[in-house]
Amino acid sequence: TFFLLVFVVMILFHPALSMYFNTLSSTESLTISNNRTLASPGDVFQLGFFRTNSSSPWYLGIWYKQLSDRTYVWVANRDSPLSNAIGILKISGNNLVILDHSNKSVWSTNLTRGNERSPVVAELLANGNFVVRDSNNNGASGFLWQSFDYPTDTLLPEMKLGYDLKTGLNRFLTSWKSWDDPSSGDFLYELETRRLPEFYLTIGIFRVHRSGPWNGIRFSGIPDDQKLSYLVYNFTENSEEVTYTFRMTNNSIYSRLIVSFSGYIQRQTWNPTLGMWSVFWSFPFDSQCDSYRACGPNAYCDVNTSPFCNCIQGFIPSNVVQWDQRVWAGGCIRRTRLSCSRDGFTRMKNMKLPETTMAIVDRSTGVKECKKRCLSDCNCTAFANADIRNGGTGCVIWTGQFHDMRNYGVDGQNLYVRLAAADL
Repeated sequence: TFFLLVFVVMILFHPALSMYFNTLSSTESLTISNNRTLASPGDVFQLGFFRTNSSSPWYLGIWYKQLSDRTYVWVANRDSPLSNAIGILKISGNNLVILDHSNKSVWSTNLTRGNERSPVVAELLANGNFVVRDSNNNGASGFLWQSFDYPTDTLLPEMKLGYDLKTGLNRFLTSWKSWDDPSSGDFLYELETRRLPEFYLTIGIFRVHRSGPWNGIRFSGIPDDQKLSYLVYNFTENSEEVTYTFRMTNNSIYSRLIVSFSGYIQRQTWNPTLGMWSVFWSFPFDSQCDSYRACGPNAYCDVNTSPFCNCIQGFIPSNVVQWDQRVWAGGCIRRTRLSCSRDGFTRMKNMKLPETTMAIVDRSTGVKECKKRCLSDCNCTAFANADIRNGGTGCVIWTGQFHDMRNYGVDGQNLYVRLAAADL
């Protein structure tokens, strides 16, 4: 038994011998029939063929290895499943391919970069990223392809959502079709990068929910997002990328962001005691104020007022009859026209900032400069800080109407709306 123990320990800890478990070489393959899987170092993730029920087609995917409730985090061939139990994953040239019963490719990494001097390998990393890399280079510079660039419905720690500006790659989440059908569903969660970047949850051409812009700490429309001590968020905006990511300070906790087939964006954390995912937050949360443009232009939503749609100070309903009938689409209009020279500002506290697709952003100035600039521009209708850290920096200027606003009891940020002197 001593020798057996030594042998087991050698296999577990000798890198050459344990390569087999999380790496696929150019001479190896995974098939549905041999039931073989790859397991990530640390044993958190597993990759292999699966089906969601006894009559479903077959998919190649990644799931949490240890959880009692099988939870998939990535699916390769979600829109081209294998119709029967004959399928193979292998390396062909420099590509990973899935072949069906007639040896036809149903999915491929589709790399055009060829002529690697050394053979490529496929590897499942500890963080759940499945990569194709040069076999002599296991650093990120050796990655030719990675699953993290092609998310399904789940954002894992260290994955990025948003744009790689060098390659033009856009990473977004797409829901499953139903709870047991991983094919592309109706809901998308995607970063809109014009002006101040913010996320939109959409179904087809319709927007369902807006995250609000990143304010240096969180998205202004997701106020609960800072309450977990074991999560660190990062939003990067520079000439190379505009991306959102998060990481865990405690790796024994599993947390993920998903867009559900029923149309919610959720932060879920695994609860080992209950053996289930607990939903830390879910948006749209309240049907009144979280749905996109709930109250029409120049109005804001407040769950604590009745009715919940309110005109901004200095504005009145554009159609009083409709407004009284709780039809909000027409929104509000100014009571007094702006004069340009004698206007002032009303401060709205704890706001989800209005939509920023048409806003003007200058990150180099502060709030005093911002106010001056707004007053000197007759088209400016409101201003706010771009970043709320350290007392507030940066300047966002709106011209025209305000859309999709709400307020919160806490969190949110200050918005300064321009009014005629008579309305102050």
